Amino acid sequence: MIAFLAAFALVALAVPALTRLLGVRVFFIVAAVPTAAFIYTLTQTSAVLAGAPPTEILPWISQLHLDLSFRVDTLSWLLALIVTGIGALVMLYCIKYFSDTEEGLGRFASVLLAFTGAMYGLVIADNVYLLFILWEATTVFSYLLIGHYTGRLASRGAAMQALIVTTAGGLTMLVGLVLLAERTGTPSLSRLIELAPEGTPVTIAIMLILVGALSKSAIIPFQFWLPAAMAAPTPVSAYLHAAAMVQAGIYLIARLAPGFADTPGWRPLLLSLGLLTMVVGGWRALRQFDLKLLLAYGTVSQLGFLLTVVSFGTRTAALAGVALLLSHALFKASLFLIVGVIDHRVGTRDLRKLSGLGREAPFLGGIAVLAAASMAGIPLTAGFVAKEAILASFLESAASGSTSGWIALIGVGLGSTLTVGYSARFLWGAFARKKDVEKVRPLHENVWFLSSPGLLAVSGIALAPLFATVGTVLAGYSTEFPSEGYEYSLAIWHGFDAALLISILTLLGGLGLFWARDRVFAAQSRVPSLIDAGQFYRATIRSLDRVALRVTATTQRGSLPFYLTVILLVMVGAVGTALTLNRTWPSSITLFDSPGQLAIGAVMIIAAVALLGAQKRFQAAVLVGVVGYGMAALFAFHGAPDIALTQVLVETVTLIAFVLVLRRLPARLGQEHGSSRRLLRATVGISVGLIMGVVAVVSLGARSNAPISEALPQLAREIGHGNNVVNVILVDIRAWDTLGELSVIVAAATGVASLVFLRSRTDNLPRASQNRSRGTIGARLKPTPEIVSSEYLPGVQDPSTRNAWLLAGRKLAPENRSILLEVVIRLLFHALIVLSVYLLFAGHNLPGGGFAGGLVAGLALAGRYLAGGRYELGAAAPFDAGRVLGAGLALAAGTATAPLLFGANALTSTWFEATIPVLGHLEFSTSTVFDIGVYLVIIGIVLDVLRSLGAEVDRQREESSESLESGSTI
Repeated sequence: MIAFLAAFALVALAVPALTRLLGVRVFFIVAAVPTAAFIYTLTQTSAVLAGAPPTEILPWISQLHLDLSFRVDTLSWLLALIVTGIGALVMLYCIKYFSDTEEGLGRFASVLLAFTGAMYGLVIADNVYLLFILWEATTVFSYLLIGHYTGRLASRGAAMQALIVTTAGGLTMLVGLVLLAERTGTPSLSRLIELAPEGTPVTIAIMLILVGALSKSAIIPFQFWLPAAMAAPTPVSAYLHAAAMVQAGIYLIARLAPGFADTPGWRPLLLSLGLLTMVVGGWRALRQFDLKLLLAYGTVSQLGFLLTVVSFGTRTAALAGVALLLSHALFKASLFLIVGVIDHRVGTRDLRKLSGLGREAPFLGGIAVLAAASMAGIPLTAGFVAKEAILASFLESAASGSTSGWIALIGVGLGSTLTVGYSARFLWGAFARKKDVEKVRPLHENVWFLSSPGLLAVSGIALAPLFATVGTVLAGYSTEFPSEGYEYSLAIWHGFDAALLISILTLLGGLGLFWARDRVFAAQSRVPSLIDAGQFYRATIRSLDRVALRVTATTQRGSLPFYLTVILLVMVGAVGTALTLNRTWPSSITLFDSPGQLAIGAVMIIAAVALLGAQKRFQAAVLVGVVGYGMAALFAFHGAPDIALTQVLVETVTLIAFVLVLRRLPARLGQEHGSSRRLLRATVGISVGLIMGVVAVVSLGARSNAPISEALPQLAREIGHGNNVVNVILVDIRAWDTLGELSVIVAAATGVASLVFLRSRTDNLPRASQNRSRGTIGARLKPTPEIVSSEYLPGVQDPSTRNAWLLAGRKLAPENRSILLEVVIRLLFHALIVLSVYLLFAGHNLPGGGFAGGLVAGLALAGRYLAGGRYELGAAAPFDAGRVLGAGLALAAGTATAPLLFGANALTSTWFEATIPVLGHLEFSTSTVFDIGVYLVIIGIVLDVLRSLGAEVDRQREESSESLESGSTI
């Protein structure tokens, strides 16, 4: 089972690439995976019949009680067959439904396969937390499938609506699952049902779980999202909204019913909502003109029918419920696929525009008759067998004096009458000859196109006489309920009994509704819509949008001083209140440990005070840097060379970034936007400084126990096998934090680049080629149209001048060139790169690490840019910054997940040691691979800053200058 889930995931990842080669034929490969899973599930039938459900458990995150635990009992076996079997047929149907030119075809095929895998995992999952993960995965995949037509507003809106409703229900369900698992002490779903605890906390947990199940299965008041989702392609409707996703909520309720059907509120809630949904859905289906919407509201009605039966809590109802679950999946998926054929070949789904299709497409009409007959419960169909069993169970319950039995019997009778009515309306609307409606053109019936709906429809008929055998397997689920004193078996004929009489009455009543369809429609039009859940949803979303706009307009004013003032005032108020309530103050204060610290502190204070009177931006940036370098010196005095080194490098890179930004700003502070409210700013600044000073004194003096930092050297050696405590913490002990920070860095770099680059995320700097010319230093630059001019190309020998020390040196204007700087950078660049690599690998035991090494390499690249401009940067770094960032993050994340493949926890590290001739004794920790990822990310972000704030800004300024010059010439 785990292998099949892995196959679903891996093939789904490969499908987009395969689609570019195969086109729609990729669905053959896509369909092969669920087909194999279907066959494998069939091979488990004997074990299911024997009452020995196959199980597989793979430990995963034991601390969260999250294991890959799967179990196939009768109910899981049935749903797994439905999900994989119908999924494979729908995928084969897509071969004719789509064309090679379909936009997003590879994405659609990939997501559909991934959804099938998630749904397959959901129905066999035996861990409640794993079930929730797969539950939400189906939500996300369904959002992508419903919104396949990204250019259509209706498609995007329907996808978002389904996502919001089902996600809100899923998160509510998660709370219930956690409460239930904590109450029983086990996350195993089968064990939870076996224990079936009671009490108020359990009741609350069950009600929360039901919210998620009801929202997933479009039960009132959540039913509105399903008809709107008909904006999706028809294969999606046939699969997600008939046989898979919407069945998930019904499945979960059926799964919990053996243990929790007697929970207070279970029967009254689900019985009332199920019957109401069945009647309302059927009533709305009778007035639809779009065939797909008619089936959508019919699906809502059938889901209410299913909910009523599977939640009833008796053995016969449970057996009838799983029979209806199977028959519904067959006939409803078939009918949706039939609508897809009609829409695809005729070009409309409006029954008012369809006429004579039954004669033009007799095979299609015949398939539709078989499927609709099963939906209506016509004798000799699977739907009839299931409906007979349902009526029999309710009759038996009513005969025993149960009020719920009478209510269910009356409600199901009314709902079944409506079902017959809209089934007849579907057949008449799609295939009948209508007066005053132009007959449709002849329809070519493609055998392949009709094979999937035909096989499903025929299965609904062929299954009816086989229910006596199939019922033996399905009875394995019903035996989990208490015996009622008699045994009911599924059969195509039980004689002339009360259930058959009620069934005949519903058929006659439904046909009567269809015969009087015009009067029924007129009566429906006069009935006001008292409660519209969809309108309530839309009003709620509009209200949230208005509140969001008001809050945004109030708080996001585009003023950085305003934002900082609010943040700092909140901090002063919160921390100041905590200090006021503090009762533990230090008895003594140590101002400094050595005269050196005092001198450094004095320099920092002088720089900070001088910063207040700075008149130029560059001067202010340098003074800020002085404060940062002073902090690095304090770290060095405290015996933290690694942190001091990192601080120095960060300050240097930050100072360079400041300088790059300052080029686009006025040289003098306040030249365009002068400072205002100086008193308020001074008050806030002084308050923050005083508060932070007091916090430092109080926090350092309030320690009562030995700090945990004293154990860090030993932990670094034993856990991370390194002597550099700081580096081991970053890449091993607290590597989760580092991985999160790397993600933030990548997001920040992407944000900066997207703000600066006007055309695309990547730059268009020239790249160095591998060709070399005698007499030139380094590689030659590729002559791109941007740099071809009357000047000599960089790197090309000019007989009248000597060689440039840097490749792009002669691209700079003479007044911007510094031969001394070019020579120094030329001599230092490679040495700095080697130093960065040394710091990377030495950092596990000595000062350094991936962060410091990446900053040194970044400084080397910054030197090349500062000395030779943007062309020199292109020659020094002939690769895209985004790829470096992505490679670094992927390497770090891969190091985090790789231990899972070996049965260890995420980010578990190990080390290797060996004695090698000449080199001596060497040790290597796998956390170094994580550090290499850090190294690449830091290089990537520095390169991104240089490319965006440096090279791209240069290019934009050059274009502006050229535009101005050409304008003045004209």
